[in-house]
Amino acid sequence: MSRIAYVNGRYVPHQSARVHVEDRGYQFSDGVYEVCEVSDGYILDRTRHLERLDRSLSELAIGWPVEREALGRIMIEVAARNRVRDGLVYVQVTRGVARRDHPFPSADTRPALVVTARSTDRAAFAAKAEEGVGVITVPDTRWDRVDIKTIGLLPNVLARQQARDAGAAEAWLVDEDGIVLEGAATNAWIVTGEGELVTRPAVSGILRGITRATAIDTAAALGLTMVERGFTVGEAKAAREAFMTSATSQVMPVVRIDGAPVANGYPGEITRQLRGAFFAHAEKIAVRGSLALEKP
Repeated sequence: MSRIAYVNGRYVPHQSARVHVEDRGYQFSDGVYEVCEVSDGYILDRTRHLERLDRSLSELAIGWPVEREALGRIMIEVAARNRVRDGLVYVQVTRGVARRDHPFPSADTRPALVVTARSTDRAAFAAKAEEGVGVITVPDTRWDRVDIKTIGLLPNVLARQQARDAGAAEAWLVDEDGIVLEGAATNAWIVTGEGELVTRPAVSGILRGITRATAIDTAAALGLTMVERGFTVGEAKAAREAFMTSATSQVMPVVRIDGAPVANGYPGEITRQLRGAFFAHAEKIAVRGSLALEKP
């Protein structure tokens, strides 16, 4: 089955989906995006993703391309048309198409909207979670407004490539004081020897991760102790457990940092608990249409 994309009001074959050469996203990275996980036929945490999209748009003074409720329906439709039961829905909004000039174009320029969806191998992710993954640590070279989920991701791209070249799954970005901020595409967590979950506060220097927020809810439901504070690379390497969260990896155990094992080098029990309980505490929006899901 050929994939389907939504581009500025039309559902089109993915292979022929196009945007204008003077779309400001293409020329200036003048846009924002969201990625939602689809798990077992449900879009997870859509409300929180749309709330964060609203904040990102507001911070860049970009208008909504369609009403929020309409965008929610489009996300379901794109996932359904692509028969995605486990995978991702990607939403991108740019300032639109205008003659190339750095200042904002005229106020009547319509924001551009692209929505795509693709399936992922759930079994492969589960197998990876059973073994855990490695991360490397690299200096943070991004701009200060990383709280906005913009499509300007070149520093993240370079960090992830550095991780791949090192045989790792992710790069954890470190500030000048040696504090771990977050991953290039994930939020970073550790579990201390006392069993406390630790992750950096989402106030500055990191993105307000949606999966991070649901993981916090899950930890509270499990009665786990959580502290929002910074932690050093050294503390992470000496931790009892480590893991990362994102829509693309959910709760993924980290078992190596810079090539050195975390604890015994295997996924820890608290991380396993969080991963196992996560789905139950996430918001779930059914993907119907061609999937014909009738689950309660």
